[in-house]
Amino acid sequence: MPFDASRVRGLCFDVDGTLSDTDDLFVRQLKRYLRSERLARRLVMWLEAPGNALLGLADRLGIDDEIARLIDWIARHRRKGWREFLIIPGVPQMLRNLSSRYPMAIVSTRDEESTRQFLDHFQLTPFFRVVVTALTCEHTKPYPDPIFYAARAMGVKPEECLMIGDTTVDIYAGRAAGAQTVGVLCGFGEEKELRRAGADLILPTTTELERYLL
Repeated sequence: MPFDASRVRGLCFDVDGTLSDTDDLFVRQLKRYLRSERLARRLVMWLEAPGNALLGLADRLGIDDEIARLIDWIARHRRKGWREFLIIPGVPQMLRNLSSRYPMAIVSTRDEESTRQFLDHFQLTPFFRVVVTALTCEHTKPYPDPIFYAARAMGVKPEECLMIGDTTVDIYAGRAAGAQTVGVLCGFGEEKELRRAGADLILPTTTELERYLL
């Protein structure tokens, strides 16, 4: 089904690779040793959020349900990520513009402390009605629970939400909640896998979202 902007009443944003550009710093550092950007990105993806890489593997092996349960466990027990923060260029202004029209939520598998540190560092916290992190709900992405939680906090229906993220985990969670989904290519996800996961719209970077919603 093609993307329908008229259905959108609330926005749910992932953090890593969607708003935050932090991991690109480590990709650049690893690339010097690995001599492959794609391999460097996959390695950082495993280190920062192993569930994302596991779900890609599950697609190929046909064990999505089993891996989803493992992802949930990893999100609850993984070590905290790096604390140096970068932001994707143009994101603060985009959020400012969109917040005048839509309620917005963070829906992340990060721990709450580092998520709020990132938001506070760039003065983004006031733009969001709610911040949903790895332990907010009984299950995290790719389960739909975080989007259901965010929708209630924003006062909209889950199917009126738009989930924006850079990996198949984001797309699966959005679809499971009945929401529309946008896959962005400024993070770890690749266009082919995001399309296969069922993204309603693919954008080169998160800031392109304004063209469709304003």
